[in-house]
Amino acid sequence: MFSKACEYGIKASIFIAINSYEGRRVSPKEISKEIDSPQAFTAKILQDLVRHNIINSVKGAYGGFEIDKDKIASTKLSQIVNAIDGDKVYNHCGLGLHTCDENHPCPVHDKFKTIRAELKDMLENTNLEELALDIKSGLTFLKI
Repeated sequence: MFSKACEYGIKASIFIAINSYEGRRVSPKEISKEIDSPQAFTAKILQDLVRHNIINSVKGAYGGFEIDKDKIASTKLSQIVNAIDGDKVYNHCGLGLHTCDENHPCPVHDKFKTIRAELKDMLENTNLEELALDIKSGLTFLKI
């Protein structure tokens, strides 16, 4: 459903949020290792997240990536998805057809429309704080 870049972007944002709560900045190398992503690809994704004001990049000896603690609770998954994949997850055909709408629906159009609406609701109502806290408490995992 999401591109690989978007999956990595979500994982990276969660990892950065966890470390930001503890007052630590993380390097691209640490992030790529934690989320099992190639380092150059991770760096590109991180640049997109910085450009969209989701994460901060700090240069220098004590630099790295962080998220302002007061922004973690207000950062929604939908912001990360939009920063990396745009709105195609909400609009594109479930079967990948170029033209699929109410007038020319694909075989799964009506069922997929419901799934997209539920996905949009979940992304708009899930924030980084709840995901980071679930990982810190051991309820969920980023890496197995």
